[in-house]
Amino acid sequence: MRPSDGCPGGARPGRSARAIPLCSVLVLLLWLVAGCGYGSRAPAAAAVPAAGSGAPLSAPSVRIGYFANVTHATALVGVQRGFLARELGGTRLRTQVFDGGPAALEALNAGALDMAWMGPSPAVNGYLRSGGRSLRVVSGAASGGAALVVAPGAAVHGTDVRGLRLATPETGNTQDIALLHWLRQRGYHVDPRTGGGDVTAVRQSTREIPTSFRQGAIDGAWVPEPVASQLVAAGGHVLVDERSLWPDGSFVTALVVVSRTFLADHPDVVEAVLRGSVRTNAWIHAHPDAARASVGRALSALGRPLAPGVLAAAWRHVRVLDDPLASTLAEEAGRAADLGLLGTASGASVRAGDTPLKGILDLGPLDRVLAGRGRPAVSDAGLGATTDSSTNHHTQ
Repeated sequence: MRPSDGCPGGARPGRSARAIPLCSVLVLLLWLVAGCGYGSRAPAAAAVPAAGSGAPLSAPSVRIGYFANVTHATALVGVQRGFLARELGGTRLRTQVFDGGPAALEALNAGALDMAWMGPSPAVNGYLRSGGRSLRVVSGAASGGAALVVAPGAAVHGTDVRGLRLATPETGNTQDIALLHWLRQRGYHVDPRTGGGDVTAVRQSTREIPTSFRQGAIDGAWVPEPVASQLVAAGGHVLVDERSLWPDGSFVTALVVVSRTFLADHPDVVEAVLRGSVRTNAWIHAHPDAARASVGRALSALGRPLAPGVLAAAWRHVRVLDDPLASTLAEEAGRAADLGLLGTASGASVRAGDTPLKGILDLGPLDRVLAGRGRPAVSDAGLGATTDSSTNHHTQ
């Protein structure tokens, strides 16, 4: 897989022409590492409509990553129907599809991506491990769409799962944190890093989990949609719908993040992507059946086709939105810290009760997009940045 568009974050004024080839080589090496990191497969290119009409914005192109998950419906629909490309005018949209957040985060850090849809846990880890230098969260994307599904033959009595093998997509990913927190609340002892204990946490990619489930290699899995509905279609039953564990059933599942460098250099491009994202979400809410069909076509084009019944079930469990649900982001980060799965730039673990996330959100671009549509600003729950794109941040 070749990197898109040269140097990390795009070429910067004032760099010598002599430095560009070396920079390209370094990005290529980092990109190859990112494609193989954390057990994820190399990302796949998505079909993207031609650039919209008009002159390019401040960057000739923007590179966006997302997953082939129903929880990333905004990106799937926005790309397929051209909502994102049209807002970008002559700036070309380039996309990559990833299997997991850590690989997407590595690509963002390597300069091979400018923006990405990803879950809250990799976003928080990326922010903390870089000392706040790598990324900013600029929008919400989805709530819900995650569940613990167990096999029909699993020895489950009520919610007693002692001795079971339960899979999650990756160590420290959003669903992994949810499972480990739920187990700890119920008094089970599980090593967060090795997965060993009263219950065995098995870390597998979302591509592998359905096969392991059908073969009996695992007893269940805490997974995002559409994998949860795939497991139900294979005979499993939902033991825990994660929505039942949160007030009003709302918790952040997917966010939009941007390289801090790209945000500083190309705020107009970031705002254009967010205009496309907000427009896409509005269209999804107004045309749910057509939007579901669009997601199905996008997944099929990526080699991940879903049976109509599976897609319909997954679709019912996910809510797309623009609000990052910042208070739930802080809560999820606190859970990861309690489990010892958050680290800082120095490599030290973040202590339980201490999640230094102030500055992870920059909602200035989103607030301007929402204001342009006559909608109020969303809350940053005290996690807003005081620099970068804007000083207009809101704590409500």
